[in-house]
Amino acid sequence: MSSHTRLRPLLSAAILPMLAIALPASGATVRKRAPAPAAPNTAIIPLPLNPIVPAGQRLCSATTPTGLGYTVLRAGSGTMPAKSDVVLINYVGYLKATGAVFDQNMRAPLPVDGVIPGFSQGLQMMARNAVVRFCIPATLGYGAQASGPIPANSDLVFQVELLDYKTAAEVEQMRAEPPAPAPAPAPAPQPATPPKP
Repeated sequence: MSSHTRLRPLLSAAILPMLAIALPASGATVRKRAPAPAAPNTAIIPLPLNPIVPAGQRLCSATTPTGLGYTVLRAGSGTMPAKSDVVLINYVGYLKATGAVFDQNMRAPLPVDGVIPGFSQGLQMMARNAVVRFCIPATLGYGAQASGPIPANSDLVFQVELLDYKTAAEVEQMRAEPPAPAPAPAPAPQPATPPKP
């Protein structure tokens, strides 16, 4: 008799009962323990709420000759804005060192030449619908000057989506055009008159 043959009844007698205990019978419901309710927390959440961006999203894969880092997250199409244009963008800005978000906005109109140099350079590299991460060294950002929640000599990172842009001439034309009149409200429905006998 082989050792496997002798062990088979012993294994069956020891392991099968354990499996029967661990597994519910067919058709039986398995009760899950409800998670313990969270205890109330009286800590005050500091405002504005500033999440921390993970380290991998604070890096760029390419660099321009001026030192601006960038990673194209989604390519756009068409022409790119010029320095005198106004862009419409979604963006989030955060510190490269810590990932702390210091600014974010959606559908923000900004003049390309009215922002820090690295941001302006980056905007001019984007086509409509592009999403690009820019790694802006302090020399192309605020330099040795602190600005609000941004410490002096901070390298910055922005994720920017270019929704649209207009030339300076288009913006001036839009300003010069009188606003379109609001459509007249629809007349209120009149109650039906009963038929005369």
